[in-house]
Amino acid sequence: MSNKLVAGIDSSTQSVKVVIKDVLTGKLVREGKAAHPDGTEVDPAYWLSALDKAIEAAGGLNDVAAISVAGQQHGFVAIDEDANVIRPALLWNDLRSAKAAADLNQEFGGPAETAKAIGSILVASFTISKVRWLAENESENSKRLAAIALPHDWISWQLQGGKDFNKLFTDRSDASGTGYFSAVTNQYRRDLLAIALKDNREIYLPKIAKFDQFAGETKDGIPIAAGAGDNAAAGFGLGAKSGDLIISLGTSGTAFFVSDTPTADSTGAVAGFADLTGRYLPLVCTLNAARVLDVVSKLLGKSHDEIGHLALKAKPGAQGLTMLPYFEGERTPNRPNAKGLLAGITNSNLTPENIARCAIEAILCSLIDSFETLKSSGAKIERVMIIGGAAKNPGVGPIASAILGREVMTFPPMELVADGAARQAAWALLGELVDWKIPNVITSFEKHSENVLDQHRILKSNSTSIDSINF
Repeated sequence: MSNKLVAGIDSSTQSVKVVIKDVLTGKLVREGKAAHPDGTEVDPAYWLSALDKAIEAAGGLNDVAAISVAGQQHGFVAIDEDANVIRPALLWNDLRSAKAAADLNQEFGGPAETAKAIGSILVASFTISKVRWLAENESENSKRLAAIALPHDWISWQLQGGKDFNKLFTDRSDASGTGYFSAVTNQYRRDLLAIALKDNREIYLPKIAKFDQFAGETKDGIPIAAGAGDNAAAGFGLGAKSGDLIISLGTSGTAFFVSDTPTADSTGAVAGFADLTGRYLPLVCTLNAARVLDVVSKLLGKSHDEIGHLALKAKPGAQGLTMLPYFEGERTPNRPNAKGLLAGITNSNLTPENIARCAIEAILCSLIDSFETLKSSGAKIERVMIIGGAAKNPGVGPIASAILGREVMTFPPMELVADGAARQAAWALLGELVDWKIPNVITSFEKHSENVLDQHRILKSNSTSIDSINF
């Protein structure tokens, strides 16, 4: 078994990554990557063509014993009775379904009842919100709807041939982001889906595959594991345990906590998702993370590393300069039409150092502030890990440590979502879970800066008209 290889696939918003690893050690043998189109909707055919390129770049799958596919959550792939895609897939960051989400929260009995039913309050990102948008805005397409898949479901299905609905599968972690699935009962809420569709007809939904077993096989006979949503796969790739808080800074920002018990936050700040292993993954998601640093880098004419070093030269709190990073609207809090805000400007504090510092603080505070909702309910955090493309910025680890007042761990650049998928494939292949070592963990601990989070909260609470501010 020691020479067997497994493949993990991460079909994310911006690209697809393929890693091929040794089944016992997790050692990376080879990898490949290919870009996805920009935008908030995409023809899923592009995912397949990009996957083919990434697999080719990774040296093919001829010697691979098992695979698993992880992918961006929430995306809505609408399929007709002939197994054809009806329209371009609506991605998680497509905000046109914001009103649909608000309407459904009320139709389900209000925020508290919605949270009780599915563990979360609906926002535009959830699949069910996009289903309602389709019903109200593209009635002919809605009438053709015969099956619904998420990105990772659809890709796993295409690897099997993509024709037989009985071969369409998902896992509970990705299903928990649809808005029509309960992670507590592990059952679909078809009654909620019918409300969203305004139609009681039967829609085919992917079967929920067991997280540690194979659910299908490719046309070439390679077994395919259940797969996962991207955050669940990343946590599994890290080997996260109960009590671990993971902050992920990519296109979006997420903070999620591996928990043995479910949550149902009626404020809407924390989504009650499932993890990859049968536990729970309460999660905060913001729309604005790495792209905020892209904008600041361009503004200051500095690289991301230079932005980080500049930020560390500034004092915590950036001398009162505070940013609300709602550059692309926001999901948490649910303000899809919001704009960004830079406040507290004086003659002395508008410096490159303070701008860099307040940008990093803003990204982190947006996540940490919302996550306090869960922490106050009794969740005990043992470790804090920061991952994602922006985590390699040299300012992120120390500034996060200062805000949280505790040690944080950052990691070298890795494809953690693809790694988690590969580890799941290894689990299914071996019949047991093997620990894969993660090298070169970087630990940061800085003096606690209590005022930073308070400064952010004050600006957020005082900006009651933030949705209508334009610059």
